[in-house]
Amino acid sequence: MSSEYLNRRDFLKLGALAGAAAAVSAVPVRAMAAPAARTLEECMSMTPEAMADASAPVSASWRSILKAAAAIRNPAIRASVEQILDNPAPSVIKSMSASDKKAIYKELSAKGLIEGVSEADFLPPSANADVSPQPFRSAPGSGYQSHHAYPGGLCTHTGLNTRVSIALYDGYREVYDYMLDRDVVIAAQLLHDLHKPWVFQWDANGESRTERKLAGTGEHHTLGVAESIARRLPADVVVAQACAHNHPRTEQDEAQVVGWLTAASIIAGVDPVAYGLLDKGGKTLPLPRRQEGFVTHLGDHDWVLTVPACQWILPTMEKVAMRDFGISKNDLKAKPFNQFRNYVFSQATIMSLYETYASKGEAELVRTIHSIVTPA
Repeated sequence: MSSEYLNRRDFLKLGALAGAAAAVSAVPVRAMAAPAARTLEECMSMTPEAMADASAPVSASWRSILKAAAAIRNPAIRASVEQILDNPAPSVIKSMSASDKKAIYKELSAKGLIEGVSEADFLPPSANADVSPQPFRSAPGSGYQSHHAYPGGLCTHTGLNTRVSIALYDGYREVYDYMLDRDVVIAAQLLHDLHKPWVFQWDANGESRTERKLAGTGEHHTLGVAESIARRLPADVVVAQACAHNHPRTEQDEAQVVGWLTAASIIAGVDPVAYGLLDKGGKTLPLPRRQEGFVTHLGDHDWVLTVPACQWILPTMEKVAMRDFGISKNDLKAKPFNQFRNYVFSQATIMSLYETYASKGEAELVRTIHSIVTPA
């Protein structure tokens, strides 16, 4: 066994210790601080940013995200990730003219990478390519009827997924002595939903924008990969990020990832082979395939629990809103209920509320809701 190998092992041990030091305390978030009780009237006037900033779970997740980013050893990757988290602006469209957009749309259509979306709806609205439509910390983590659909949901979703990815990295290292690139694992997971602040902009009625499809998946995914290319992140980070929505285990699975990387490259205006995103010929990922993308994919599975939790908790939320807060049935699809659920979900999280409901029953769930928004 060479001294070089031993030194590498020691270095990785030090990295594991650094990662542990960067982790947030294991104390449950609910023990940190009780959410501030508001009236329904107060909720009506709160911005998404105010709701996210008032939330202990969101604030804790945001801190964990920043600590994970700070643990990236490569200074260039770390700087890029921190810049994106600070301002996830859609810089990929910064120099994109109307004719450029038309040409990109035409090429994507010709290659079967976009369908059912008009040229006018091809990209989310953006008033300024230098500034994100909203901070990372206030964005929802999904569409409005899905997982993490509340201000700060992107933080809790990304925070949990990053913890899972780091745990997977540690597990493969400890059990198999399998040396994945820790920087790539962390960066890819932190960036995997970087354009949800752009795609899921909050509307005046308290609901988030409806997402379109791009290259066969939610547009946030391909646009996020394009943004990482535009910001010149290393190819291995971009490829791992692209694997968040699927793993390249079979030819069919890999074809999806290749499609996302191809579409993102068209949008960013680069040759994916020359950039190192695809192998010669553009039909596979670079060979031999790295497996950091598999960890990114496995880490991005918080939605498996949170989608059904959201769907199962919403009927009770609607019942409580009408019975205890005077919200009409017609307003269940309008601002009164949207602002009510946004504040409750942001302060307690959907998962915490569902755990209360599943383990302690509806009466305790109602008491919890009342502790967050005070009935009239």
